[in-house]
Amino acid sequence: MKTLNVDLELVRKYNVAGPRYTSYPPATRFTDTISWEQLALKLQENNRTARDLSVYFHIPFCETLCWFCGCTTVITLNHDKGRDYIDYLGREVARMAAQLNPARKVVQLHFGGGSPTFLRPDEIRRLGEIIHKHFTFASDIEASVEVDPRRLTREHMVALREIGFNRASMGVQDFNPQVQQAIHRIQPREMTQQAMDWMRELGYGSINLDLIYGLPHQTPASFNETLDTVLTMKPDRLAVFSYAHVPWIKPSQKILEQKVLPTPESKLEVLKLVIERLTADEQYVYIGMDHFAKPNDELAVAQRHKQLQRNFQGYSTRAGSDIYAFGMSGVSQVPDAYWQNEKELPKYQAAVDAGRVPLHKAYFVTPEDKIRRETIMRVMCDLSLDFSSMSQRLGIKFEPHFASELASLAPFEADGLVRRTDTGLEVTDAGRLFIRNIAMCFDNTLAPAGERRHSKTI
Repeated sequence: MKTLNVDLELVRKYNVAGPRYTSYPPATRFTDTISWEQLALKLQENNRTARDLSVYFHIPFCETLCWFCGCTTVITLNHDKGRDYIDYLGREVARMAAQLNPARKVVQLHFGGGSPTFLRPDEIRRLGEIIHKHFTFASDIEASVEVDPRRLTREHMVALREIGFNRASMGVQDFNPQVQQAIHRIQPREMTQQAMDWMRELGYGSINLDLIYGLPHQTPASFNETLDTVLTMKPDRLAVFSYAHVPWIKPSQKILEQKVLPTPESKLEVLKLVIERLTADEQYVYIGMDHFAKPNDELAVAQRHKQLQRNFQGYSTRAGSDIYAFGMSGVSQVPDAYWQNEKELPKYQAAVDAGRVPLHKAYFVTPEDKIRRETIMRVMCDLSLDFSSMSQRLGIKFEPHFASELASLAPFEADGLVRRTDTGLEVTDAGRLFIRNIAMCFDNTLAPAGERRHSKTI
């Protein structure tokens, strides 16, 4: 892929609220009217198969709150809470695993948070024992963990490696000290480099760094310096997120309103800088949205071969796997249903103590949802649609079924973001930045623009 040039006028035009499509329909459609008994029937049917599993554990604890954070967290200095939480995870896993087809293998494992490395190394090993007791790992498992370099020891990375992890991701956000001070996250470059050195020494095969633009005191010049540093560190993947200001969901973000936030114009200049620098000289492939990967990385290879998928962990190379999530707020997915655990720790613990599945909300996927989910998935992952292939895959006549949706792509075609072909359509290189907007054309659940409770698409 050649260097991408970003047209800021198009960014302004298409920067509206919209889903990230880690699921379709989006999680905003989940409801509390579905009982566990109803959901269990779907899972019984699902477990007649030996479909692969993707297993997620949410570790919500952090010692301090980063003021930009939109994650589901519990802030505490009491590390005994982590020890007790593992007991709850063990009981939740035992109950669910008893219902799973024992022939099913785990092809993906992910620890997210919060900060999984809030757990002590021996607690990580204990959680690993629980996981290995109840699940069988595939020989080529992709096991990824989110770590916090600020409170990380080499022993943490050793323990995680011992229980099967081979990939890691770290939040950096920005290396500028003034920005770090403003967002309440002090993390010098040396600290991040030390963590990466441990990972490489211990055989972690892929390392991802997260950056955020739109934070207080950031300027194009200051963020360019952060990119200079990041590129010398050579991560395998980069996720560069736009700061999502959602104080109605995360009241702590109101603190940042008292800081010097970038102007919209400055924020867009940073976005332009990021894409153009990372794709220069084919250093990274722009996968789409906020994700970049080295050309030989599994994500980039899977996208070239049209084998990329998208789920609650973001872009994925493992097609056809079902997600079973454990811990507070975890979101699970099988072909016919989504469900989310209780989002507050006391409610989650109370449910487990009562011997119940800690169900918060769920959604049953309709036949039409499945048609649109697959279409949105292919647009976001393949960056193209072959109408004949989609007709066969979905059992419909694709063009008549989506006649109005395809017509709604006209502005994207006019702006050079989508190209019609003899067999279907393609998203252009410039269109990768607007992939959420393009996907939204196939979404029949969207609320009116002024009522959407989503982050901006760009």
